[in-house]
Amino acid sequence: MAYWLFKSEPDVFGWDHLAAKGVAGEEWTGVRNYQARNNMRAMKVGDRGFFYHSNIGKAVVGIMEVIRESAPDSTTDDPRWDCVCVRAVMPFARPVSLDTCKVQPGLEAMVLINNSRLSVQPVTGAEWEIICRLGGLDA
Repeated sequence: MAYWLFKSEPDVFGWDHLAAKGVAGEEWTGVRNYQARNNMRAMKVGDRGFFYHSNIGKAVVGIMEVIRESAPDSTTDDPRWDCVCVRAVMPFARPVSLDTCKVQPGLEAMVLINNSRLSVQPVTGAEWEIICRLGGLDA
């Protein structure tokens, strides 16, 4: 299993929106960055991801799961853009802020810290464990 981080503005599509979709989940549409798209193309069913609220809150707020591998993005006719389908797994007991991540030992090399604009990014197993612990969950 691989780990990822997905960013979304909570006033546009936040954790509560995804959780309301239930087991059916939702396509992660609208990604128009080649690196982020390629990250989604690398995902497998069962991979886990952090849901990160960007702009407002700037925090990891929950765990999601890939339930369908990359396929054409239904919001565009442009064949260059793909998306995965994801579902909410569980919210964090405590959101983990970007500021916390920046000072947490073991997260210095995390993509979130070093390439904060990338909307879909990989997370290492060690980073996953640290953030889960900070969020009040067992990895």
